Order: sequence, then structure tokens, then C-alpha cells
Amino acid sequence: MSDTQSSNSQSSAPGKVTDTGYQKGDDTFTHWRNIFNILTGRMTNEGIEQFRVARDLRNEASDCKRCEDQRDYLLQYSPVIRYMSDNIRQLGGDLSSHNIYCRRCTNRKAGGFDPEYGILVCANEMKDQGHLEDTMAHEMVHAYDHMRFKVDWTNNLRHAACAEIRASSLSGECRWAREFFKRGQWKLTQQHQECVRRRAILSVAARPTCQDKAHAEKVVNEVWDSCFRDTRPFDEIFR
Repeated sequence: MSDTQSSNSQSSAPGKVTDTGYQKGDDTFTHWRNIFNILTGRMTNEGIEQFRVARDLRNEASDCKRCEDQRDYLLQYSPVIRYMSDNIRQLGGDLSSHNIYCRRCTNRKAGGFDPEYGILVCANEMKDQGHLEDTMAHEMVHAYDHMRFKVDWTNNLRHAACAEIRASSLSGECRWAREFFKRGQWKLTQQHQECVRRRAILSVAARPTCQDKAHAEKVVNEVWDSCFRDTRPFDEIFR
């Protein structure tokens, strides 16, 4: 075997530094060695991309495992999640561990609902189990509305605005403690309503058929009174 062949063989083995400056391996020492190679300019752009991909794969596995464990716990023990699951089941639907997916997302959002596939939770955006509970409850309200009211998610912004108002109001994500301690919203009066309105406007504004934030505000205001008052399937707003 020639010296060149030997060098190439070693470069692809775990723990060895490749020509790009990226060193393969999952241990802490190798992780920090790669960071120092980046800081000192010893890693090429290709090596930096290799490091990023490997890091994301490791993070995805741990993020998703934590999310799935917490998801399963909430499905079994959380009062609001169990209540929403029961009400969705009464409408002929089924949301459980087989169609509530924990995945690592590239955009900054907590999750989403798709009528065909179920709920996606962005595992890397979940701050704690309480955040996951609020996210699951939010998307479950969307699922309930889809089955109960036949929401047109694509073409009808009024439908979407009403759904976002109800989900933000009923999920618990706008409870006073979360606004005060997690988001730094200090108002003591009309806090819940302002949180719901703010989050609904942001969600509607992000939809492709919405022109801009002013358009989103207009649509939310048009449906606000009836949709905010509608607490189904709850008897009152969950706080």
C-alpha cells in the first residue's frame, strides 16, 4: 500500500482528521477539537458543513427523544391534553403518539397541524414540558376545529383567524404566568386578551394569502367577538 493510499484510508476513519479539517467522533474531546479547528482557521468550509451536519444529527436524536418522552407523559397524565384527546375522539378523530410527531425544525416555530398527517412538534424549539403541553393543546384545538367546524385553512383567512384566536385562548399559552415570566409581558389588565390577539395576528400574517400585518389585524378584528367567546369544547377558558 502506498503512503497516499494509507493517508486516505486513515482520513475516513472515526477519530481521524480529514483533509477538510473535520475530525469524526461523538466524544466530547473530538467535539471541542473541531470547534478549535474552526476558531483557528484549520477547517475548510466543507469541514465546517460536515461538523454542522453531524452536530445537528446528534442534537436531533436527543431533542426528539426528550420530546417524545414528554409527549407520551402528557398524553397519559395532562388534564388538558387528555380532555382534548377525548373530545377529538368523540368527533371520530384520533391524536396520539402515532401521529403527534417530534422533529427538529429549521424555522422558528413551535409546531403545526395538518389535517392529513396530524401534529408536528418542533422538538428543538421546546423550552420545557410546559411549553410542549401548550403547543400540543394549541394544535389539538386546531384539530378539534377542523373536525367540528370544517375549517378552510388555505383560502379563508377569517376561518384561520378564528382558529388561531381559539387555539391561543384555550390552550393555556396565554395564561398570566407564561406571559409574565416567559415573555416579559407585564400588564395586569386585559393581559389574556392582548396575548391572544397578538399571537393570532402573527399567525394570520404568516399565511401566504395574507397581504401584511395590517391585513391580519383587520381580519382578526372582524371575527374577534364571536371567536373569543367560543370556548368549545371547554366550559370556560383554560388558565
